[in-house]
Amino acid sequence: MGRPLTPDYAALGARLRRRVISVTAVFLLAALVTVSAPLWLGLVVLIDLIRFRWTLPLTRLLLFGWYWSIIESAGVLISFALWLAGQSSNHRLHYRLMGWWAGKLMSGLRVMMRATIDVTDEGVFDSGQAILLCRHASLADSLLSAWVVCTRRGLHPRYVLKRELLWDPCLDIVGLRVPNYFVDRGSRQSEDELASVASLGSDLQESDIAVIFPEGTRSSSAKRVSALARIREHSPERLHATQRLQHLIPVRPSGSLALLNGAPSADVVLAWHTGFDGLSTFGGVLRAMISDDIEIVFKARRIGRSSIANAGVTWLDEMWAKMDVEVDEQLRKRS
Repeated sequence: MGRPLTPDYAALGARLRRRVISVTAVFLLAALVTVSAPLWLGLVVLIDLIRFRWTLPLTRLLLFGWYWSIIESAGVLISFALWLAGQSSNHRLHYRLMGWWAGKLMSGLRVMMRATIDVTDEGVFDSGQAILLCRHASLADSLLSAWVVCTRRGLHPRYVLKRELLWDPCLDIVGLRVPNYFVDRGSRQSEDELASVASLGSDLQESDIAVIFPEGTRSSSAKRVSALARIREHSPERLHATQRLQHLIPVRPSGSLALLNGAPSADVVLAWHTGFDGLSTFGGVLRAMISDDIEIVFKARRIGRSSIANAGVTWLDEMWAKMDVEVDEQLRKRS
């Protein structure tokens, strides 16, 4: 995983400080919101009714926040119990905890958004030893993929995620006890970062699947324009394949290629979803909840590695262009 052999005391100290802040904040939030529920619940219901929001979107959003704080607190307590029992290195138990956590949060999300979820082609996750390349469109993408591959299919996902997500206590504690890599996007040691990403896929077993979001950030029109401007300036040969994208943004290939090169025999699974579009901010979530019930569609296809002649930048761009067309077709069905 690219970690030093000797203890990095500065990193350990930073981790301890982060957990003191984040865990304390989650426990306090859960306690305060629970105790004060009789006060704020009636108030937010009244606000929704005054604004003629008969589906109570603000109320449902705050109820989900309350629910999240309880599930998050429970996850931290369970992980602490595993540590006390000397099981902090037991990957199997921690993946079961991850599956429980993702399942509970997805259940809450579905109720909050009055959403239905259609997962097609689920058979591609009958086994692991694969690299999952996912579309990144919303705040819930990591949760959705974990729910599909871990909760529903029982696989052990290894994520490439941004380091800022370590401020989520469960992702911090459990995520660092099982194979994941949290990328420091501001690091000047990019070669070390990519080497750590590559090592994530180097020993994939039958139950393991490495997961990365090749776009590197949640998609939006502004980000698409910015990405195309960078390509036009630095990689004009990619313009033909990327400039027609309507919903996805061009991939940032370095991390995905490092993971693919680190697991040269692993199959590739390409996955996209619709229904969470526009939910890249909390404001977007609230706006979506005002609309009709949401239908979330998750689709994936598996490609045998032997059928991929060259898993390079050109191939990634081609796959992303095809995925963009599929997303567009699905969105048109709903309109």
